[in-house]
Amino acid sequence: MSTSKITVETTLNTELDKVWNYWTSPEHIVNWNFASDDWHCPKATNDIRTGGKFSSTMASKDGKMSFDFEGIYDEVIEHKKIAYSLEDGRQVLVTFENQNGKTTVTEQFDPENIHPEDFQKAGWQSILNNFKKYVNGN
Repeated sequence: MSTSKITVETTLNTELDKVWNYWTSPEHIVNWNFASDDWHCPKATNDIRTGGKFSSTMASKDGKMSFDFEGIYDEVIEHKKIAYSLEDGRQVLVTFENQNGKTTVTEQFDPENIHPEDFQKAGWQSILNNFKKYVNGN
């Protein structure tokens, strides 16, 4: 496994309260947590607190593939930071920074050792782009 982290980010022209709500609420997560239009997120649960668990089912719309993206929160600082561990031990850090009515969401994650790092970065960035599109449209 690589020792370097992968970073993706986006900036939204939206206040932090809305960004945090859409990032952490299952009723919103199911609307943006997928990398392409031929996938969807039919189910999400989220206990957004240190020690809490989360799970999102990611599935192809044709029903041929699906997996659960799950982890445990290591640290949650509302409106600022979410650190979590995935089932395989990889670490993820999500930060939220608000300035002048704009909110930047940055994710840093340990890459897995199956797919090339540029493929992983593109996938995570695509999900983040979906998040921005969803927030902007609602």
